[in-house]
Amino acid sequence: MSTVLPTVHSRYSDEEIASFYASGHWQTSSFFDLATAQAGAHHDHTFVFDGTTSITYGEFRKRTVRLAAGLASVGVGLGDRVAVQLPNWTEFPLVAAALSRLGAITVPIMLIYRDDEVGYVLEHSAAVAAVTADAFRGFGHRAMFQSLKPGCASLERIIVARAEGDLAGATALESLYAEGNPADLEAGLGPDSSPDDGFLIVYTSGTTSRPKGCFHTFNTLRASAAAIAASLRYTSEDVQFGPSPITHSTGMVTSVVLPLLAGASSHLMEAWDPQEGLARIERYGCTVTVSATPFLQMLMTAYDPAKHDPSSIRAWICAGSPIPGAVVERAGEVLARCRTLSLYGRSENFLTTMCTLEDPPQRAVTSDGSALAGARVKVVGPDGLEVPRGEEGDLAYKGPSHMIEYFRDEEQTAALFTPEGFSRSGDLGRMDADGFIRVTGRIKDIIIRGGMNISAREIEDHLLSHPAIATVAVVGMPDERLGEKACAFVVLAPGADSLELNDVTDYLRAQRVAVQKMPERLEIVSALPMTATGKVQKHILRAEISRRFAA
Repeated sequence: MSTVLPTVHSRYSDEEIASFYASGHWQTSSFFDLATAQAGAHHDHTFVFDGTTSITYGEFRKRTVRLAAGLASVGVGLGDRVAVQLPNWTEFPLVAAALSRLGAITVPIMLIYRDDEVGYVLEHSAAVAAVTADAFRGFGHRAMFQSLKPGCASLERIIVARAEGDLAGATALESLYAEGNPADLEAGLGPDSSPDDGFLIVYTSGTTSRPKGCFHTFNTLRASAAAIAASLRYTSEDVQFGPSPITHSTGMVTSVVLPLLAGASSHLMEAWDPQEGLARIERYGCTVTVSATPFLQMLMTAYDPAKHDPSSIRAWICAGSPIPGAVVERAGEVLARCRTLSLYGRSENFLTTMCTLEDPPQRAVTSDGSALAGARVKVVGPDGLEVPRGEEGDLAYKGPSHMIEYFRDEEQTAALFTPEGFSRSGDLGRMDADGFIRVTGRIKDIIIRGGMNISAREIEDHLLSHPAIATVAVVGMPDERLGEKACAFVVLAPGADSLELNDVTDYLRAQRVAVQKMPERLEIVSALPMTATGKVQKHILRAEISRRFAA
C-alpha cells in the first residue's frame, strides 16, 4: 500500500541539504550500499550475532537480497510500511536491510508493547505487513497480531520469525528467502532506495496519550551513528554489546548502523540479565555499549570479581537519564579500562549531545555532553529564542539527524520548531560557557523508567475509565535502580470505599497495557492540587512523593 510520503525537501532547504552532503554528514550510499561495501572489505568477519545465530558480512548481503526478493514476491514495495516486533535477534537487521533495498519503511515496535499500543501503531502507520516472533518469554506475539489483523484494514500479512508448528495462516519468515542466483535476484529487485527516502518510523511517547511516529531517512539516522563512531574512535576491531531493545531507536542506531559503518561486530542480547550480560561480555570480548543507566547499575550490582572479567569493555555510554556521580566512580572500579560517558538523545533526532573520549572524565558526571560536529543545540525560552548561558530552558536541536516529520501529524510537527528552525525537545536544561548541557527536568509529561519513556497521560486516560476513580494524576517517583517509576495519585469516585494497587494494575493489564508502564505505587487523596485554570499541579505531587521517600 504505497502513498505519497514526505521527502527531505519537506523539512530541509536545498542549501541545508547541500551543506550536509558537502560536510559528509549525509552521504550518497544507502543501507544496502554499506552492506555491500562491508561484504567486500570484511566478507568473513561476523557482523551480527545473538545467543544462537551468527551472520558474517558476506552472508548478510546475500540473505538481504534473498529476503528482499521474497518480500517483493508477496507484494511489499516502495513506500510500504512494515511493522517489526522482534526480540534482539539477528533477523531484525536482515528485515530492515531487505525492506530498505525495496524502498519500504521499517516500523519497529518495542517488544513489551501489547494490543492497545501495537494496534495503534499498525493503524496509524498503515502497515501492510508485520514481522514478529511466534512466542517469546511466554507471550504469544503471533496470536496477538492475528487478533489485531481484522481491525487493521491495511494489514495484509503476518510474518513469523523462528516459526514453530502451525502458524494458522501466518507466513514463516524463513520461507520468504528466495531461491536462485543472487545476482539474478538482485537484478529483479529494480533500483535501490535512496538514503534520502523514508527508512524508519519510530514511535515515541509524548505528552499526549498516543505516540508520535518520527519519520527518518537513512541519512538522518546515519548522521547520529557516524557522530557516535567518531566520538568513540570506533573501528572494525570493536564488538558492540547490545542489551538495549533493537526495536528502540537506541538499538537501531547503536546495534545495527554503528557497527555496520565500521565493519565491526554486534552482539545482541535477547533479554537483559546482568549475570548473563557479564558472562557474554567476557565470552565475546565486547568493547562498547550504549544503554540506559540502569543496565550499568544492575551489572555492577551483579559483578563478582571472583567470577567475572568485563575488562574488554572500553566505553559504556549511558543514555536516558543523567548518570549519578557514584555510578561513574563505581564503574571505574568494576570496569577497569572503561570510560563511562553520558549521552542525551530523543527519537526525533537520535543524538543531541554526548560526552566523548576527548572530554575530561568528570564531564560525564556534571553534564550530558555537548553537541557534536554538524549539530547545534540551544537552550531556549518560551519565545523560542536562546536564553543566557546558565539559565534553564527548553533544549532545542538543529542538525543533520533531525527527522523529516511526525508521520501524518502536521500540527505537532509545526509546533516543534522555534523561529530560528531549532526543534524543541520539551526537556529542560542548562548550558555552561563551554557548550555542555545538563538535563534538569521535563516540560513534557514523561516518566523515564530505566530509559523507557512512559506517557503519564496515556496511563491516566486508561485509569479515568475505572469505575472507582474520579480523577487521577500519574507522576514519576524516585527509584534508585531505574531512575523513576510511576506513582498514581487517585481521587476515589463517589460511593467507592477503597482501591488497592493490585486493583489498578489488574485493570490496566486487562486493557493490555505494558507491565513496565503500570503504576508501582498508589496514593489515595481527597483532591488533586490545581491551578486557577484547572490544571493539575504535578510538581507539587512530585515533591510530595519525593518527600515521602526521603522520610
